[in-house]
Amino acid sequence: MASAQTLIWSDEFSQPNGSPPDPAKWSFQIGGGGWGNNELEYYTSRQKNAHISNNNLVITAFNEKYTGPDGITRNYTSARMMTLYKFSQMYGHFEARIKIPYGQGLWPTFWMLGDNIDKVGWPACGEIDIMENIGSEPSIIHGTIHGPGYKRAGIGAAFTLPNNQHFSANYHVFSIDWYPNSVKFYVDGTLYETRTPKDLPLGGVWVFDHPFYILLNVAVGGNWPGDPDATTVFPQTMLVDYVRVYQ
Repeated sequence: MASAQTLIWSDEFSQPNGSPPDPAKWSFQIGGGGWGNNELEYYTSRQKNAHISNNNLVITAFNEKYTGPDGITRNYTSARMMTLYKFSQMYGHFEARIKIPYGQGLWPTFWMLGDNIDKVGWPACGEIDIMENIGSEPSIIHGTIHGPGYKRAGIGAAFTLPNNQHFSANYHVFSIDWYPNSVKFYVDGTLYETRTPKDLPLGGVWVFDHPFYILLNVAVGGNWPGDPDATTVFPQTMLVDYVRVYQ
């Protein structure tokens, strides 16, 4: 990250313990329809699933039967938060300091989508996954871009902690530097992946040239992580110390 960059947006999650996330910065996505990935959770806006504690955002996934206002019943709850219509930014340095949850079937994510998603849909809006982890890989996170022609598989790389360390054991800083023709991915300041238009498959479109908004969520189950099993302990929490965006 260049030292000359200027902080333009952040959430330090410094509200009193038990507070909901700042509604001026975040809104909740609510529902239990699987979110295109056959996920098993119902995302709620309850403070039980997302609240402030000790200068952290705490997103908690529970194993509990819950029926939402849409009549869908799920056996897990969690939260999915976004800055759409409140903050979006084209290019810059995006970072968050996070302690992720653990366990088979857990899928914590710090990611971004193009803020034109309501007009053009996904994947034409573009997606940048700054950090994704699936619980069966406790020492590995993934950084990935998705767009037209590379929507499902995406183009990405993995970062593995040495000596079988688990990401859930400590906080780590996940970040990207986003420029007009590249996205660089970092863990704790270490660059591990650079993506440019040259990486796209034939017919793929580089769509990282307009503002994106930020999302934080913990999914349970789905096509990629698989379902929780007898080894999975609930509740599980993702702790977010801060989210910061520099220009």
